[in-house]
Amino acid sequence: MSADPAAETVPVTDNLTMLRINGWQVYLWRDGDSVTVIDTGAPGAGPAILAAAPNIDRIVLTHGHVDHCGSAGHLQAATGAPVYAGVGDAGYIRAGTELPPPVFEDWEIPIHRRVAAGLPATAPPVEAVTDLHGGEVLDFGGGAEVLAVPGHTAGSIAIHLPRHGMLFTGDTVANVGSVILGTFNQNRAQTVESFRRLAELDADTACFGHGEPIVADVAARLRRAAATLG
Repeated sequence: MSADPAAETVPVTDNLTMLRINGWQVYLWRDGDSVTVIDTGAPGAGPAILAAAPNIDRIVLTHGHVDHCGSAGHLQAATGAPVYAGVGDAGYIRAGTELPPPVFEDWEIPIHRRVAAGLPATAPPVEAVTDLHGGEVLDFGGGAEVLAVPGHTAGSIAIHLPRHGMLFTGDTVANVGSVILGTFNQNRAQTVESFRRLAELDADTACFGHGEPIVADVAARLRRAAATLG
């Protein structure tokens, strides 16, 4: 991993940009001059994120895996921005310790070995993390609704911006070739239930922890995928 990677910048909407840094995805939501970072990529991504957004107002972590929270401590130290995470993962993020492992499907094991190659097991600790339980409304995007979506991890959350028709699913949903259930789950049955709840929303744009954002036919695609889950 490069010590100072460059970011590939992918415009999604007028308010939203996706950064791809060493293959990991970071989202920048802008309300005028106010910037919210949703997930921070792996450790080492901080300089590239700060180059794209020097002034950050808040950092929201969809869960505590190292490819999502890895640069949160760096960004908080550099900007003083508050960090928010689901209560089930927040303690691990504060301590910089590894989450309980997934319960792998047999076919996931070689995929996990490949995608995790080069990733450290843990991220640097984050000094202060605000616990989210689900049901909170954060002050960006015209009111960002926090949804508890356990399963991928105990503290996984999604963010819904109803005024913009925007949904950030974290790793509960992926868009890798097609819309699918996220992989490497601590509890697959819970993840399926969380996926179905997200599919009930009338989102116009969906952004995933892994895979390209979708900006058309979102609700129908989520519902079709949810219907295939056993």
